[in-house]
Amino acid sequence: MPVQSIQALGALFIGGVFVFAGIEHFLKFGAMRDYLAAQKFPAPALMLAVGSMVEAVAGFLLVIGMARPFAAGALVVFTLATNVMLLHFWAVEEPERQVLRNAFLINIAVIGGLLLAGTF
Repeated sequence: MPVQSIQALGALFIGGVFVFAGIEHFLKFGAMRDYLAAQKFPAPALMLAVGSMVEAVAGFLLVIGMARPFAAGALVVFTLATNVMLLHFWAVEEPERQVLRNAFLINIAVIGGLLLAGTF
Protein backbone atom coordinates (compact mmCIF):
# COMPACT_ATOMS: atom_id res chain seq x y z
CA MET A 1 0.00 0.00 0.00
CA PRO A 2 1.48 3.39 -0.95
CA VAL A 3 2.47 5.76 1.86
CA GLN A 4 -0.10 8.37 0.80
CA SER A 5 -2.88 5.80 1.10
CA ILE A 6 -1.74 4.82 4.58
CA GLN A 7 -1.57 8.48 5.61
CA ALA A 8 -5.06 9.12 4.24
CA LEU A 9 -6.38 6.09 6.11
CA GLY A 10 -4.77 7.36 9.32
CA ALA A 11 -6.35 10.80 8.82
CA LEU A 12 -9.71 9.10 8.21
CA PHE A 13 -9.45 7.13 11.45
CA ILE A 14 -8.27 9.93 13.70
CA GLY A 15 -10.54 12.55 12.12
CA GLY A 16 -13.48 10.16 12.19
CA VAL A 17 -13.12 9.67 15.94
CA PHE A 18 -13.44 13.43 16.46
CA VAL A 19 -16.42 13.70 14.09
CA PHE A 20 -18.18 10.91 15.98
CA ALA A 21 -17.40 12.44 19.38
CA GLY A 22 -18.50 15.93 18.34
CA ILE A 23 -21.82 14.67 16.99
CA GLU A 24 -22.39 12.47 20.03
CA HIS A 25 -21.81 15.43 22.34
CA PHE A 26 -24.57 17.34 20.55
CA LEU A 27 -26.91 14.34 20.73
CA LYS A 28 -26.30 14.02 24.48
CA PHE A 29 -25.91 17.74 25.10
CA GLY A 30 -27.88 17.97 28.35
CA ALA A 31 -26.05 15.12 30.04
CA MET A 32 -22.67 16.35 28.83
CA ARG A 33 -23.40 19.92 29.96
CA ASP A 34 -24.45 18.66 33.40
CA TYR A 35 -21.26 16.59 33.68
CA LEU A 36 -19.10 19.60 32.79
CA ALA A 37 -21.00 21.76 35.28
CA ALA A 38 -20.44 19.15 38.00
CA GLN A 39 -16.70 19.27 37.18
CA LYS A 40 -16.78 23.06 37.74
CA PHE A 41 -16.13 23.67 34.05
CA PRO A 42 -16.51 27.38 33.13
CA ALA A 43 -19.56 28.21 30.95
CA PRO A 44 -20.31 24.52 30.38
CA ALA A 45 -23.01 24.92 27.71
CA LEU A 46 -20.99 27.40 25.64
CA MET A 47 -17.74 25.48 25.99
CA LEU A 48 -19.47 22.20 25.12
CA ALA A 49 -21.06 23.70 22.01
CA VAL A 50 -17.83 25.30 20.82
CA GLY A 51 -15.69 22.27 21.64
CA SER A 52 -18.10 19.86 19.98
CA MET A 53 -18.22 22.04 16.87
CA VAL A 54 -14.41 22.14 16.74
CA GLU A 55 -14.30 18.35 17.06
CA ALA A 56 -16.87 17.74 14.33
CA VAL A 57 -15.69 20.36 11.81
CA ALA A 58 -11.93 19.92 12.24
CA GLY A 59 -12.34 16.13 12.31
CA PHE A 60 -14.32 16.28 9.07
CA LEU A 61 -11.65 18.46 7.46
CA LEU A 62 -9.06 15.83 8.34
CA VAL A 63 -11.25 13.05 6.94
CA ILE A 64 -11.68 14.80 3.58
CA GLY A 65 -8.07 15.96 3.46
CA MET A 66 -8.82 19.68 3.47
CA ALA A 67 -6.82 22.23 5.48
CA ARG A 68 -5.07 19.40 7.31
CA PRO A 69 -2.52 21.51 9.21
CA PHE A 70 -5.26 23.87 10.45
CA ALA A 71 -7.64 21.04 11.33
CA ALA A 72 -4.98 19.02 13.13
CA GLY A 73 -3.79 22.14 14.97
CA ALA A 74 -7.31 22.95 16.15
CA LEU A 75 -7.74 19.40 17.42
CA VAL A 76 -4.35 19.48 19.17
CA VAL A 77 -5.36 22.65 21.03
CA PHE A 78 -8.79 21.16 21.84
CA THR A 79 -7.26 17.91 23.12
CA LEU A 80 -4.63 19.71 25.22
CA ALA A 81 -7.29 21.97 26.73
CA THR A 82 -9.51 18.99 27.49
CA ASN A 83 -6.64 17.19 29.18
CA VAL A 84 -5.73 20.13 31.39
CA MET A 85 -9.29 21.19 32.21
CA LEU A 86 -10.95 17.80 32.77
CA LEU A 87 -8.46 15.03 33.44
CA HIS A 88 -6.99 16.13 36.79
CA PHE A 89 -5.50 12.74 37.63
CA TRP A 90 -2.98 14.40 39.95
CA ALA A 91 -5.78 15.71 42.18
CA VAL A 92 -7.57 12.43 42.92
CA GLU A 93 -6.83 9.15 44.67
CA GLU A 94 -6.61 5.62 43.28
CA PRO A 95 -8.40 3.95 41.50
CA GLU A 96 -9.81 7.10 39.84
CA ARG A 97 -6.27 8.44 39.44
CA GLN A 98 -5.26 5.51 37.24
CA VAL A 99 -8.36 5.84 35.03
CA LEU A 100 -7.84 9.57 34.52
CA ARG A 101 -4.08 9.20 34.02
CA ASN A 102 -4.67 6.56 31.34
CA ALA A 103 -7.16 8.81 29.55
CA PHE A 104 -4.68 11.70 29.83
CA LEU A 105 -1.88 9.59 28.32
CA ILE A 106 -4.11 8.26 25.54
CA ASN A 107 -4.93 11.86 24.64
CA ILE A 108 -1.19 12.62 24.49
CA ALA A 109 -0.85 9.75 22.00
CA VAL A 110 -3.77 11.15 20.01
CA ILE A 111 -1.99 14.51 19.89
CA GLY A 112 1.02 12.70 18.42
CA GLY A 113 -1.21 11.21 15.75
CA LEU A 114 -2.75 14.60 15.02
CA LEU A 115 0.70 16.15 14.61
CA LEU A 116 1.55 13.44 12.08
CA ALA A 117 -1.81 13.79 10.29
CA GLY A 118 -1.36 17.54 9.97
CA THR A 119 2.07 17.35 8.36
CA PHE A 120 1.61 15.20 5.30
